[in-house]
Amino acid sequence: MDEPDQGFRVRDRRGRADEPPSSPKPVTPPQPVSPPESTAGGARSLVGLFIMLGSVAATALEGMPDSGGGQAKRDLRQAAELIDVLLLLREKTEGRRTPEETKVLDEVVYGLQLRYVEATRRPG
Repeated sequence: MDEPDQGFRVRDRRGRADEPPSSPKPVTPPQPVSPPESTAGGARSLVGLFIMLGSVAATALEGMPDSGGGQAKRDLRQAAELIDVLLLLREKTEGRRTPEETKVLDEVVYGLQLRYVEATRRPG
């Protein structure tokens, strides 16, 4: 005997019309999340940002060995861009930095500019 093909069935698993609607739960607004006080062992600060950008620029000036352990390659373009970022930060934060932040930023920028000039004069 040959049974007819039933195909597939669709079941409605939603609530039935004869069931009373459930009352919606009140929506509570999300609580603001405060930023962490410290990251990776140090407090967030402009000084930390200036030092981080300066370190990356100094690494680009000195060169990093490639993954194969070969010759260290300098990236003067990246170093110049990072120095420009630091100069932009100096301009945009003028009058809002602490004396310590100003001193650190000026020293980092001055040192990087000197090293950049030296790096452009030597071959490699």
